[in-house]
Amino acid sequence: MAVPIEVCRALPKIALHDHLDGGLRPATIVEEAAKVGHGLPTTDPAALADWFYAAADSGSLVRYLETFRHTIAVMQTASQLRRVAAEFVEDQAIDGVIYAEARWAPEQHLAGGLSLRQAVEAVRDGLAEGMAACAEAGRPIVARQILTSMRHGTPTTEIAELAVAYRHDSVCGFDIAGAEDGYPPSRFAEAFTYLKRNNFEFTIHAGEAFGLPSIWEAVQLCGASRLGHGVRLVSDIAPDGRLGELAGYIRDRRIALELCPSSNLQTGVCSSIREHPFGLLADLQFRVTVSCDNRLMSRTTLSREFALLSEAFGYGLTDLRRFSLNAAKSAFLPFDQRLDLVEKINEGFARAS
Repeated sequence: MAVPIEVCRALPKIALHDHLDGGLRPATIVEEAAKVGHGLPTTDPAALADWFYAAADSGSLVRYLETFRHTIAVMQTASQLRRVAAEFVEDQAIDGVIYAEARWAPEQHLAGGLSLRQAVEAVRDGLAEGMAACAEAGRPIVARQILTSMRHGTPTTEIAELAVAYRHDSVCGFDIAGAEDGYPPSRFAEAFTYLKRNNFEFTIHAGEAFGLPSIWEAVQLCGASRLGHGVRLVSDIAPDGRLGELAGYIRDRRIALELCPSSNLQTGVCSSIREHPFGLLADLQFRVTVSCDNRLMSRTTLSREFALLSEAFGYGLTDLRRFSLNAAKSAFLPFDQRLDLVEKINEGFARAS
């Protein structure tokens, strides 16, 4: 029997793969766009939410990414970034999330005159504001930021260095994102080398819109401990379940897969949740985790993703607990704080059983 979304919402959850610029409230976009004179397809929040979902539901990652020009346009000042970050935290907590990593690319948020450091500090302050508000409301949550370089840009170490500089000040990791085909992870090899030399965590978008070569580079050339999406890894799994060498390595090393089912439907990975590689990867004991990717574009929440997976694959609370524990073990946090997450997940699922 499928776990209802109401039950999923009450469960303690962890969001590892959630883009800050992909989870804005439609009403916030309308209000902030009016302040800066940015044109929108509609100024009705409900209609705008429909537009984002329809525009992103194209089956193409490139067209999916085009929707972000409207969200990024209203994230160009310190006050805008603080507001979006605070609301990110509040919305996650309302959905039962106890730990969230907000990833975003500071280089895309400088049009209003901010420096990279000012942008990072604005998001830091917004996350702190959101955490304080949630604690006061009885919904405690921890939120951190992952700084991202856009993979189609000029490869530099600038954002990696920025992430390391703020490692004790809200930044927990680094990533590269954007169109995958034609922009392999190895373009940023220097940045990943810098991060490894500084003992800093990073994940890499790989295997979302491109196949095994991208995943291989992310893991073997760059050294990723987590893969953003990674769903194309199934092409290294035989019909009888035998693992290819790369798939076997990733499973054996417990490299986490940040799987985002609804988002993958929109970008053409599969045509239904039931056909999503999540089921196979979970059955074969990969370290699968559940995330939303972009809550606005996919019109989803983490609770909804859990409920959809439960309905499609018959998962019960024991399965959902395993996926949440996978995420806790893979969070970019110190070991003792990850143990705290494990304890909270076990306690929350015990109450729901």
